Amino acid sequence: MPQRLLVASALIWVSLTAANAQQAPAAAPLPGPSAQSSSGLQLDALDRTADACTDFYQFACGGWIAKNPVPADRASWGRFEELQERNNDTLRRILDAAAAGGDPGAKKVGDYYASCLDEPAIDAKGAAPLDPLLKRIAALASVNDLAPLVAELHTVGVDAFFQFGSQADFKDASVEMAIVDQGGLGLPDRDYYVRDDATSKALRTQYVDHLGRMSALVGAAEPAQAAEQVMAVETALAKGALDAVSRRDPNKVYHKMSTAELQALTPQFVWARYFSAIGSPPIYAINVAEPEFVKAFGQLVAATPLDAIKAYLRWHVAHASAPVLARPFVDENFRFYGTALTGARELRPRWKRCVQYTDNDLGEALGQAFVKDAFGPQAKADTLQMVHELEAALEHDISTLSWMTAATKKEALIKLHAIADKIGYPDKWRDYSALMIVRGDALGNSHRSNAFEFHRQMNKIGKPVDKTLWAMTPPTVNAYYNPLENNINFPAGILQPPFYSARADAAVNFGGAGAVIGHELTHGFDDQGRQFDARGNLKDWWTAADATSFEDRAQCLVDEYAGFTAIDDIKLNGKLTLGENTADNGGLRIALMAYLTRTAAQPPQTLDGFTPEQRVFLGWGQVWCENVRPERARMLAQINPHSPGHDRVNGVVSNLPEFQQAFACKAGAPMVRKNQCRVW
Repeated sequence: MPQRLLVASALIWVSLTAANAQQAPAAAPLPGPSAQSSSGLQLDALDRTADACTDFYQFACGGWIAKNPVPADRASWGRFEELQERNNDTLRRILDAAAAGGDPGAKKVGDYYASCLDEPAIDAKGAAPLDPLLKRIAALASVNDLAPLVAELHTVGVDAFFQFGSQADFKDASVEMAIVDQGGLGLPDRDYYVRDDATSKALRTQYVDHLGRMSALVGAAEPAQAAEQVMAVETALAKGALDAVSRRDPNKVYHKMSTAELQALTPQFVWARYFSAIGSPPIYAINVAEPEFVKAFGQLVAATPLDAIKAYLRWHVAHASAPVLARPFVDENFRFYGTALTGARELRPRWKRCVQYTDNDLGEALGQAFVKDAFGPQAKADTLQMVHELEAALEHDISTLSWMTAATKKEALIKLHAIADKIGYPDKWRDYSALMIVRGDALGNSHRSNAFEFHRQMNKIGKPVDKTLWAMTPPTVNAYYNPLENNINFPAGILQPPFYSARADAAVNFGGAGAVIGHELTHGFDDQGRQFDARGNLKDWWTAADATSFEDRAQCLVDEYAGFTAIDDIKLNGKLTLGENTADNGGLRIALMAYLTRTAAQPPQTLDGFTPEQRVFLGWGQVWCENVRPERARMLAQINPHSPGHDRVNGVVSNLPEFQQAFACKAGAPMVRKNQCRVW
């Protein structure tokens, strides 16, 4: 399925007025060692030898970093992964019980999980489960017959040539429309195919070797030749695609067309046959996200020999299916995508992979049991209270901005008041009764699950947008803001320590979960989100002067983060990370505002030697502790819209005068930027 454009999803993770700042207590001296936390902070995560004003990230996380090296089966290890592992332990208990039988309501998830775990049975089948698809590819007689074959592959989750799905119409967000978008690449991003530095060239060489090995596993007569053919096709597709920064502009990925206009754009591909084969409802219009890519696709298939197209399709079938195939496929898939690309040393244990796959394909069935086990009503009530307090803080911030005129403030507040809050899990659980799961058929279960989801998306086309649906499963350690629906979404999986704990001090919770909530709220007003109105429509509601003022402040963040080094000679891309950096800065600021408002009538209490404000900042810092392998750090710097943990923490606090006051930092200290950036 196509990625959901412009949905800021990340567990990633303002504005204090002068009056709020004056209410803050005087800074306290940095605390000495404490054996036990009374606040909820992880005290052994601290590095008390570090100076908070020099490197706050090291002060907040240095102890954790030293004691938590990246496990051999991981490319990175941070607080998000740590929490997801705890969630996975819960899911494993649920799935083990379901696989053992006894609960008819859990049969589907139990059978799916048990089938995935049965490695001997999977290995005994070898590549045979792919035979039906491989025979259809072999039988392709002409490019004119390509459309129904691509449709069949898309249905079962094979990303060939392009992506197709449904999404709200950017200009009428109340209605779902069809969308066709770039796709069909095996490397993480189009730039991997076109960069000419030595590292990129070496990785492409490894990739071509991987293509040859996988092609051999699916019976290619000349694997090396097939690999070169696949690389040529994907490189041509990549050259026709937009880069990641360009795709951040919603106007560059919205081109509403009729099906006749789409057909005229790519006369080499019979779209009517594709639509018929996928079982699409009548398509009143389609968003051709990248017309130049679609045009390049048509030209490519017309100019490419049929045997090269078949080699490309065989590779993508093997690539999409590899995780649930026999061990040679699994190992080769890991050798490139796990080790070469991200630096992981060992394959993750089978049960962990199968938990992940079950959550991906049956997440709301599995999520019901997870919520009962791990997410109580108190967590939901506390989170909703924090959301409302943060929304009030953001309202105050917008109302008092010196750089925004009254006309734009009015529209901004209308949008803020319209944001819907979705916490924990869906109000209505997804119905999987139409999905057939067969015990012992791991690949078939995966393909049928993909088809179930694909058709679920198809059935949305032309209908009103259902804003109650979730794009993440309840156990997921993440959150997102959807600009087309103007809502924030917080799965139960993230509303746990270190982000939130009912036993933790409110300051720590506001620094963790509160700042994450603020992050997602701020996404509604970052460089992308601000282009959508209260109803989710792509509409300019800014005065020209206010838009210029916003862009000037955003440029400050672009320049700040572009100065940070991700690894070796790789700098962060300030334009790619602008939205997330804006949300990080705004999120922590309004979280601090909300906390100070909640506790304004209470005398400040020092816990574990830290003042309330210091605990808010430490709550923020400690959710970003992480260790990352060099290979993954390099990859993320090129494709990830989020900054690394070190820069997310230090980049934000160095912009906040409230941090300088809380930790008594002197002017000129590294955590006190001379030209502090602030949008919200």
